Amino acid sequence: MQYCLDPLRANLSVLAIELRTPERRFIISNFEQLGLKPELLRALRDLHFTEPTPIQKLAIPPALEGRDVLASAQTGSGKTAAFGLPILNRLMDQPRGKTQALILAPTRELAEQIAEHLTALARHTTVRVAAVYGGVGFGQQLAAFKRGTEIIVATPGRFMDHMRSGNARLGHVTTVVLDEADRMLDMGFLPSVRRILEKIPAQRQTLFFSATLPPAISALVRDMLKDPARVELTAVHAPIELLTQRLYAVPQEHKTDLFLELLKDNNIYTAIAFTRTKHRANRLAAALAKSNIPTDVIHGDRTQAQRTRALENLKKGKCRVLVATDIAARGIDVAKLGHVVNFDVPLVAEDYVHRIGRTARAKTAGDAITFVASDEEPLIRKIEYIIGRPLAREINPLFPEVPAVAPKPRVVYQSRRRRR
Repeated sequence: MQYCLDPLRANLSVLAIELRTPERRFIISNFEQLGLKPELLRALRDLHFTEPTPIQKLAIPPALEGRDVLASAQTGSGKTAAFGLPILNRLMDQPRGKTQALILAPTRELAEQIAEHLTALARHTTVRVAAVYGGVGFGQQLAAFKRGTEIIVATPGRFMDHMRSGNARLGHVTTVVLDEADRMLDMGFLPSVRRILEKIPAQRQTLFFSATLPPAISALVRDMLKDPARVELTAVHAPIELLTQRLYAVPQEHKTDLFLELLKDNNIYTAIAFTRTKHRANRLAAALAKSNIPTDVIHGDRTQAQRTRALENLKKGKCRVLVATDIAARGIDVAKLGHVVNFDVPLVAEDYVHRIGRTARAKTAGDAITFVASDEEPLIRKIEYIIGRPLAREINPLFPEVPAVAPKPRVVYQSRRRRR
């Protein structure tokens, strides 16, 4: 088979993969054409998944062939099914009672989300899935290892704890997935990832997913992948036709006042507000709660039970605003999240893309709002350069005297993919 991607198409929604064999040539438009087992197709129908996303169209065929895959794609693009369906398709033909697939993810929330998604996809099979992460007791995780759960989804730190205790048995692992590998680098997990990979048989399939490929990760790729199928969709950052992005210039000390003013609009029904530090997250959450805004907070100092409860409250509508640090920027899937508020502009431009990727998911509309203090203007210029266009600026309803557009040098907006 030959995997073809039209390089002239800029919008992922119109990308397709052509499968060429001596007998046929066609465009993938549904899951049945991928050759998945009936049990998986039934689960996809149960979940109302009809057409594969672009990353699924491109990554699933080579993964089903047993090839290594190196994929660059944004969060929210359907990566879990892209690696999960090939794993489940293969394990359905394998004996039970031994861990055969290991998926490593950088955060507890992402590990739990992946495990939940794979469990739903495996509902008509006998393949079992377990999540292994810190912040909770070892009991259930130890039981999952003892019964030989076929798919383990883990954070590197907790998995290393189980390795040191002799709980994790890796001798039968035939597939390894690294999801959000660049985030693992940011969090300092790559040394642990290398130690884990050293304990896994060399004869394995490796599926590697990362939004970006910095030099440290490129070295890991060379060490762990063998003749990988390359899938690169990083040029498109967000469903622009569904996502509105706007900025408000506001003095740093009045950001909370502006947020409260905007929250008077009942169209902001569910929102994640991102701050730069845990202290600022706590302070903003307290201010919102004092104004009777149903609020919760999630950051690294919160226990796993608190983080899980906060996300559930947001999903169930019990919480109107979830205040978070960037620990929540990836791996959180909240259906119909209406707004993302960048209370603080992120220091790293790529983190802006991950933040706003929490909304406008699954073809629903979304709104991304960013508060910009004068000292954050250089960060905004970097973001505009990364996404390839200027961001719309709105008049501040509380401080109309603040210039909507700060003086800045002329920037030529050009996507990095086109420049290569």
